Amino acid sequence: MRSRSSTLASVTVLFTLLALLLPTGVAATAATATAPGPLPVVTPHPQEMSRIGADVHVPARVRLVVADGVDRPTRDLVTSVLRRAGASRIQDGPGPKLTVTVGRITDARVVRALRAAGGRVPGALPAEGYALAAGRASVALAGADSDGTYYAAQTLRQLVSGHRTIASVSVADHPLMPLRGVIEGFYGSPWTHAERMDQLAFYGDVKMNTYIYAPKDDPYHREKWREPYPAAKLAELGELVRQATDHHVRFTFAVSPGNSICYSDPADIAALEAKLDAVYDLGVRSFSMPLDDISYTRWNCQADRATYGDPSSEAAAEAQSDLLNAVQKEFLDQRADTRPLQMVPTEYGDVTDTPYKRVLRERLDARVEVMWTGTDVVPPRITVADAERAAAVWGRKVFVWDNYPVNDYGQAEGRLLLAPYDAREPGLHRQLSGLVLNPMNQAAASKVALFGGADFAWNDTGYDATRTWRAAARHLAGDGPGARPDRTAATVRSLLAFFDTQHLAPTFGAEPWQPQAPELAARLDRFHTAWEAGHERTALRDLRPYARLLATASERIRAGAADRGFVADSAPWLDALSLWGSAFERTLDALGARLDGHEAEAARWFAEAASDAKRAGEIRTIPGETRPEGPVRIADGVLDTFIAEAAEVPGAAAAAEPSQTA
Repeated sequence: MRSRSSTLASVTVLFTLLALLLPTGVAATAATATAPGPLPVVTPHPQEMSRIGADVHVPARVRLVVADGVDRPTRDLVTSVLRRAGASRIQDGPGPKLTVTVGRITDARVVRALRAAGGRVPGALPAEGYALAAGRASVALAGADSDGTYYAAQTLRQLVSGHRTIASVSVADHPLMPLRGVIEGFYGSPWTHAERMDQLAFYGDVKMNTYIYAPKDDPYHREKWREPYPAAKLAELGELVRQATDHHVRFTFAVSPGNSICYSDPADIAALEAKLDAVYDLGVRSFSMPLDDISYTRWNCQADRATYGDPSSEAAAEAQSDLLNAVQKEFLDQRADTRPLQMVPTEYGDVTDTPYKRVLRERLDARVEVMWTGTDVVPPRITVADAERAAAVWGRKVFVWDNYPVNDYGQAEGRLLLAPYDAREPGLHRQLSGLVLNPMNQAAASKVALFGGADFAWNDTGYDATRTWRAAARHLAGDGPGARPDRTAATVRSLLAFFDTQHLAPTFGAEPWQPQAPELAARLDRFHTAWEAGHERTALRDLRPYARLLATASERIRAGAADRGFVADSAPWLDALSLWGSAFERTLDALGARLDGHEAEAARWFAEAASDAKRAGEIRTIPGETRPEGPVRIADGVLDTFIAEAAEVPGAAAAAEPSQTA
């Protein structure tokens, strides 16, 4: 008879073999029955994240320990996350089975909490960095600074994987780019105050730290730059500044005087400083002076000709340098807590060295951030080599103004730009001081691309465009505690199908930098291959579910999307998608009828499809919302082509004739 010790030894060996032979999750289940799940999706993607155990249970009572230096927005965010996770009572005294500790990484209590939760204590955290650990009935959030602590709370929000459950992970994270965000710099209808308030909260969610207020069609930003903002508008700006601060976003105020300023006139300089001073009093500490889309072939006053000579790009660069240096040294340097001035040069979209760039490179204060749109106004790609050349011609790291997903130009007429943020090379963080995206007039719809821009700017070396695109769909669908998984999944599928019909990303040239409807195009290619191989019924059967998805996507999005702004922004496109989806289904019905030899029925279905397509083509963008306005486009060049060409497919008898003759 075997001894008890030998039996235990045998069991130990058995579990050791299981651990070696079975997949990790299977072995853990066999050994403990509490296997940790897969890594959760966190956006932006952390630099380091690993599982440390089974998910943490959130009881009804939770102890919250808040160390010194944690601001109110961070504390409020942690509290709201815990309540959404199922905690009904949050207290600061002992007793509850789960303790959540929040504070700076320099606080000994926070470090002890990290270790108690099973997390790794990093040796050093860069600015805005944080460490987080959740395990062993303990959760710890440790920031390098106030921003980092807030970002730890934003990660915790995404770790709530269900009611009363937090994913058990250890995270050590920090951003790779110092400036990450959005510039509201498009032409056309500016965002409303409510849209800006929503956007600023969204930027906090995705760890963006920069919003640049620069709407081209705000008259007080450009044409009437000398005039003070009316009291009501100034009050709105003050509310935006407070909202930005609460979400750890830097509100950057931009004024664009280049179309009319007299660089040599002390009165114009005084008016400019008064404009900046008014918003400084609101709490603005970051300023930008765009000098884009102006002429340097004329002066706005004779005094500038006398000071700088005849108009030229070189003379314009001298005048601009003098103005920008004066703002930096005589305005910003004289006020507390201000950040370096940002500017957009008149030559902003290439890497060619010119007299204009040379003068700015030599004369402009080295602290001033120079913005650059890439190798073109709307670049098809941005590479590390491009950024290196830009840094060389500007004499400093450049701050990218990325004109995606902006849709205020002719090639984008009738389009929402909903493709993922892509074609920007990993490693750019080493050459850039930051990245901001110029969004669409449709604020909420811009979130699809902004999700990607936030993720890329935070961690370009770990960026996955498809992963982040899907995360954007889940965000719009409202994937979180309390959501019904089946309903959310259906909404996400519908959103992704809709995104695909708005995938085309144009440039200023004839060729887009992202194709239209790649998923639909791939399915249609498979359809054509099967059809031409003689498997017509299989081709129809396989394509029908996707046609049904497109036909019902609008209804599902309207019913299921949590972001109602996205639904409102997309309304004309959703109307058109419903009709195009119906035309798609009727076309497949017609092809099936024709295969069966029912030509009259096929003709009726084809006529219905043509009618739906015609009605869809008559739907236009919301008047006054977008510049330029026009008919909305849905998978154009892909779906419309398929529907038109399908009517030319021969009937069953005609298709059979060649083989009979052979």
